[in-house]
Amino acid sequence: MIRRAHLPTVALIGRANVGKSTLFNRFVERSQALVSDIAGTTRDRKEGECLWRGQVIRVVDTGGLDVVHATDVERQVVRQAELAMEQADIILFVVDLSSGVLPQDQELGARLTRSKKPVIVVGNKAESLSTATVVHERGWRLSGLDAPLPVSALRGTGVGDLLDKIYDELLRLKKSPADITQVQACRVAVIGQPNVGKSSLLNAILGEERFITSPVAHTTREPNDVLVEMDDKSYLLIDTAGLRRVGKARKAGGLESAGMERTRRILSHTDIALFVLDVTQPLSAQDRALAGLLDEAKVGIIVVANKWDLVPNKNPSSVNEFADYIAGSIPFLQWAPIVFVSALKKQRVQDLFPIIDGVQRRRYTEIPEAELEKFWRSAVRSHRPSKGKGPMTPKVLGLKQVDVAPPRLQLFIKSKRLDVLHASYLRYLENRLRAKFDLEGTPVIINVKGVVSV
Repeated sequence: MIRRAHLPTVALIGRANVGKSTLFNRFVERSQALVSDIAGTTRDRKEGECLWRGQVIRVVDTGGLDVVHATDVERQVVRQAELAMEQADIILFVVDLSSGVLPQDQELGARLTRSKKPVIVVGNKAESLSTATVVHERGWRLSGLDAPLPVSALRGTGVGDLLDKIYDELLRLKKSPADITQVQACRVAVIGQPNVGKSSLLNAILGEERFITSPVAHTTREPNDVLVEMDDKSYLLIDTAGLRRVGKARKAGGLESAGMERTRRILSHTDIALFVLDVTQPLSAQDRALAGLLDEAKVGIIVVANKWDLVPNKNPSSVNEFADYIAGSIPFLQWAPIVFVSALKKQRVQDLFPIIDGVQRRRYTEIPEAELEKFWRSAVRSHRPSKGKGPMTPKVLGLKQVDVAPPRLQLFIKSKRLDVLHASYLRYLENRLRAKFDLEGTPVIINVKGVVSV
């Protein structure tokens, strides 16, 4: 069970009938809060838990704060909302874009500004593009606060972007969202362009009778997360929408720019990516662009060669030929394991989980200092450092591991400038590290640090 005291909290604050309860229900993904067109339906604070990026955030729904002539009950409603504000890490100030700025909004906005709490203004009821553009066209802004982020709690539009903003703000505040389970779930994103079989792969995984699944149905916001337990291990499978080709004016490397950014956000909270390829098709610009995102994100990578059953005239060397083709087309993927599957026929899908476990274990590899020193001295004896810029050949002084997930090392050289060491030497060291310490499937990062005097 998740200990409530450790859950970061966001509170929904706003005047009556702006859609706070509808947004609350969207967050917790069930009709926990009563929704009505009658102002003041919500009286007590209602709390729920929202799963996003494999993490849990507490959400608090409150009653309207625009009571003028309050009854005793209404005063209690206001007090409950005030308590929610005091206890929240972030305040979501919900306004109604369709009705425009009312005096109550201005008054409440000024009050929230004085609270010194982080405030995200949420422009609800943005059911149409014309309503959403009101934010920019009419200068929809409250004094001291940012412009509203347009969402439709009713339809779910924009809620994913809002959750991303909440998540990033919590990280900025060092209020890390709580893990969904006491045992950290390995976050596995399924990445690939459309029609490579991502959905079929997930269906094949979830169709296995050995799995216990806990679906998290984000039907109107991306990504779709599914918590899977197998052999006492937890995995959060993150389904992603395929990226599509668009016109030249909007594409970046052949991919929809909005889709690229969405995928980049997903990968920033991912441990391992299942990079799904259609083996019946040659690698495309989209595949290469996605591979570039994986390299940039420094996640563990497993290449899933799907539709292997459709490859004609296979022979014992077909697997090696495909691996060589991938390594030649996208060189950095040569360290990623390849699993040949047929998602449609559920062939070899079960092989993925032991490989995921292995990659995750290697991401947390810690190399003992004595072994690392022996390694770098041997590597330098076998191949002296290659000279980059400048007249002097660099001298290696040491190699130290500074982090894991992925393994990150610091190479010390005797020099004021770092470019005296040729980049190819770092690749040489990386390849030797992989061979020596079994680092298949995980990035290995080596940073250079210059030392003037020793």
